[in-house]
Amino acid sequence: MPKDQPVNLWTSSEHVREYLERADLISHRGEGEAALLEFVPRGARRLLDLGTGDGRLLARVRAEHPESVAWAVDFSPAMLEAVGKRFGGDPRVTIVEHNMDHPLPLLGSFDAVISSFAIHHLVHDRKRQLYSEIYAALNPGGVFCNLEHVASPSSRLHEEFLERIGFTVETEDPSNKLLDVETQLAWLRKIGFVDVDCHWKWRELALLAGRRE
Repeated sequence: MPKDQPVNLWTSSEHVREYLERADLISHRGEGEAALLEFVPRGARRLLDLGTGDGRLLARVRAEHPESVAWAVDFSPAMLEAVGKRFGGDPRVTIVEHNMDHPLPLLGSFDAVISSFAIHHLVHDRKRQLYSEIYAALNPGGVFCNLEHVASPSSRLHEEFLERIGFTVETEDPSNKLLDVETQLAWLRKIGFVDVDCHWKWRELALLAGRRE
């Protein structure tokens, strides 16, 4: 199926359940999350997590920044239920139901915007628009850290990656709309981000980050 077709299976509770059952087993995921933590500013007080899922990454970031307040954004009913269970009763976490196919709601400005394996579900034009919206939502000195599923430079490498995580080209998630690292880094620089780089990578998993001056 063409990757820019607007297919998104994440409204399906069954799809979410299958993902959450294997989420902790994704190869090298913990390494990528640990790398992301290094780039969240020490004084970060306002956090935005886009495509929060069950809140796994946000929980790790807040453990390092316990005085922070956070907004956790997702559109999947099953994920919203899961993140609600994780942060239920925590007044410092606001859960926002929102589909990132549409412009971000006005939630204020942030010291860090984070995302984990979510933005690649958007069509490419929307990815770029979202990056501009993220830039506009950052405070001076704020950072955007995107732990993302990116495209391989060849079909052979893509097939090898899928094999490593237990999938094939036939069984991979049709919601994925993968884009190469270089294009996304170039977008971030053109938008105005500085210190833009791919700070960590294992095959198709990569940490892309930039800062607003």
